[in-house]
Amino acid sequence: MKKIFALLFTILISNQIFAQTENYRAKIDQFQTKYNAGKYDEIFNSFSREMKQALPLESTKEFLNNLKLQAGKIESKEFIKYEQETYASYKTKFEKAVLSVNISLDENSQIDGLFVKPYKGSATSEVKNTVNILSIYPQKIAQIVYSKAKDFPNSTQVSIAVIKDGKTNYYGIVKENDSIKPIENQSKVFEIGSITKVFTSTVLASLVEDKKINLSDHINKYYHLIFKDNINISFESLANHTSGLPRLPENLDLSNESNPYQNYGRKKLEDYLRNSLTLKNKPSTSYDYSNLGAGLLGYTLGLSQKTSIQELLKKKIFDKYKMTNSFTNSQNLGEKLVKGLDINGKIIPNWDFDVLFGGGGILSTTEDLAKFAAAQFDPKNKELALTRTPTFDISEKMKIGLGWHVLKSENGQNLFWHNGGAAGYSSSITMNTDNKTAVIILSNVSAFNPIENIDPLCFELMQELKK
Repeated sequence: MKKIFALLFTILISNQIFAQTENYRAKIDQFQTKYNAGKYDEIFNSFSREMKQALPLESTKEFLNNLKLQAGKIESKEFIKYEQETYASYKTKFEKAVLSVNISLDENSQIDGLFVKPYKGSATSEVKNTVNILSIYPQKIAQIVYSKAKDFPNSTQVSIAVIKDGKTNYYGIVKENDSIKPIENQSKVFEIGSITKVFTSTVLASLVEDKKINLSDHINKYYHLIFKDNINISFESLANHTSGLPRLPENLDLSNESNPYQNYGRKKLEDYLRNSLTLKNKPSTSYDYSNLGAGLLGYTLGLSQKTSIQELLKKKIFDKYKMTNSFTNSQNLGEKLVKGLDINGKIIPNWDFDVLFGGGGILSTTEDLAKFAAAQFDPKNKELALTRTPTFDISEKMKIGLGWHVLKSENGQNLFWHNGGAAGYSSSITMNTDNKTAVIILSNVSAFNPIENIDPLCFELMQELKK
């Protein structure tokens, strides 16, 4: 899903004096104990008032849950130094990575700064001399791809589709023996992560065009239960992340680190809607990216048509646009599937989804996604045009349609973008429907890899298409 690797919420006191080193030692020990035990409420209670305001309890839990999902429990730690006379830095060995945990305390020994990032001496950040063997590709393309991929782990694959002037070119690479080599992998299958949200919203748009649903309709009528506090949620607000829902439901058990969404089924979702549903903001007033919202959208679309979101995707998108190598689960894919890698380059299991499938469950190829992108250029595909129509202004330079983020380019044209990430995969897609160009990237680079180069690669290649 969406990347959350390092989080910086530092509220630092500029005249902090580090005389009380025992306080820091005790506080980092307490942090380790409570973090490993999952006592995130107690960690939150150790924050200063300012820190609590900057990182509310729900955000604290989300951050620490994601940290444990990505890095595991803390095994050991070593004090390194006081940085810039503001915080103490600890080399911290987690089960899956070595990270730097930086902490600052106020005069009452409460945490007023917390910063987790890759440790400079860890294996994930070591830079090796990687050989460039991409001479068969255009020189500029090869240079751009190499510069972004050279520091990824061995066994990394990146599959790229570039659409320009009505033609699609594919550039596949694999890193083997510290060398970046070309490979034909446009028909290989990867998890596409949160790009799934665009497809879920496209199903919604198709049903709207068929006059089976209105964007302003509430999803509540498709459930035989009353949502907590009689909260009503519209289809549009789920598709454009303005529902006010949190990123994840509080009853999602993230202890299954290798497959966190697998066991979140109908009963748990209904229990959440009936008993735990809370909104961070008033609906349709602010943008808050929500995996829960997109998953709920997909599940409700299935209910509305007395089927499943998986069947709707196959019927309304995969079949329509001849996406013959797009799938709703990773079973029986054999050699088609590129195995996902963790941040150290080790193979990890694929994610499986139940009711939250609409937030990130699709697997596909760059060949198929190129077909989907090219279909966006045809004005006859009204449901696709509807997904690209802005529905909410996020900022001066970004709006959101139904699923698609709409970015304003330097020349004033709209770029339609979404990315995706899972434990073993990262992806990105950017399109310009005015000049009919697009870049699609799928990879088995972990979303938790600190070298976040998949989106930058996508945008840099889009820039290259202007030349």
